[in-house]
Order: sequence, then C-alpha cells, then structure tokens
Amino acid sequence: MTKEPAFAHLGRPSRIPDAPDTKTLDRAPNPHADTDYIARFTAPEFTSICPMTGQPDFAHLVVDYAPGKWILESKSLKLYLASFRNHGAFHEDCTVRIGKDLAGLLKPRWLRIGGYWFPRGGIPIDVFWQTGEPPDGLWIPDQGIGPYRGRG
Repeated sequence: MTKEPAFAHLGRPSRIPDAPDTKTLDRAPNPHADTDYIARFTAPEFTSICPMTGQPDFAHLVVDYAPGKWILESKSLKLYLASFRNHGAFHEDCTVRIGKDLAGLLKPRWLRIGGYWFPRGGIPIDVFWQTGEPPDGLWIPDQGIGPYRGRG
C-alpha cells in the first residue's frame, strides 16, 4: 500500500516560489490506480517572461495525464505555474520543462502538455510534448484549443 505523503502546500498558507527551480510539487496516491483514465489540468492564464526582451508572454496550457500510482495535488501545481511569471524562458522551454517536471514527479502511464501561446512579434507559437504512446483503449479528449485566429 502506498503511504499518504505529507503535503507541502495543501491545508496551509503557501507563497508562490521565486522561480520554477524552487518549486515543491505535491502528489497523492491514486485512489483508482487499477483503472486507466485521464485527468486534465487547464491553465488559461499562464505567464512567463521573454528571455530576450523581458516582455510578458501568455499561454493557455492544457495538461492531460493517465495516472499510475500518483495523482497531482492542484494547489502545488498552481503555485509552480505561477513561479514562471518572473522566469525568462522561451515558449518551447517552458512547455517542455513543465511536462518533464510533472512526468518525473508522477511517473504516469501517459502525459501530454499543449502550450498554446499568444502571438509574440505577430506569430503564435504552439508547443506540444508527450511521454510516449497512451495506453491502449484510453479515451483521449481533444484539448479544445483551436489555432490562433486573431480578431478575424
């Protein structure tokens, strides 16, 4: 049996980490570890900083994962994502790093992240990463974010 972990954030006051490197992501035992299913986290107001200009960048992130032994505690995810607000990194780096951090913590059966970035310099950049093939027979919903169309 998997022991219930002590949570760094849940049920106690917490502050946003100064940087993604100082994060504490929490996980909990999956109550349905014998079942394949998808859990989704959506962050429609993700922000980071362009490492070249210092200007803010904005994205709509969607994380889908098929849990194994662990599920993600959402308050710790919220604080971790907020730690990127003053972090200078390209869109590709932010998106893939988040996916890898979550996959490393959770060791899910499968995980994907879609980073739908708003235009910078007139060009939207969408970034996608996944851990591999999803389990056979797993229903995977569309992430529901269309390509950027501007004000057309």
